[in-house]
Amino acid sequence: MTAKLTLKALEESDLKFLYKVYASTRYEELNKTGWSQQEIEKFLKMQFDAQHQFYKEQFPQASFMIVQCDGKNAGRLYLDYRDKEIRIVDIALLPEFRGAGYGTQLLKTVIEDAQNNNIAVRIHVEKNNPALRLYQRLGFKEIGDRGVYWLMEKINEKQVA
Repeated sequence: MTAKLTLKALEESDLKFLYKVYASTRYEELNKTGWSQQEIEKFLKMQFDAQHQFYKEQFPQASFMIVQCDGKNAGRLYLDYRDKEIRIVDIALLPEFRGAGYGTQLLKTVIEDAQNNNIAVRIHVEKNNPALRLYQRLGFKEIGDRGVYWLMEKINEKQVA
């Protein structure tokens, strides 16, 4: 991996790209429904709009960022900085950027930021999410069961000492 990852603040003009990222995370499961492509697109658009609005309302102080790889939009990273934790609200990459170490690089940056500030990192992860193994490999532990989600935490080693 020689590409350079950067983050840029989300702008309203990024919504079309954000929809593309969101849809890319759901196509596989929705293709199994038997719905037409038009039905899938309509459903995805409705879900994306609802999720985007929810995030803006529930995490008004969060940093909503576009992940760029060598200047090309590659995904999204939403972080909510709290007193005792950094909450990863959402992290997603387009398919062509998955499996190349970029997600690991992003997460390690967040973990390092938390360690520098002596706080934990937490994220809700769907129990069937393929990235679950990545979080576990990076030291995240399940600390809560929220039905279809695990609440996972990477404890700052300084907090334990």
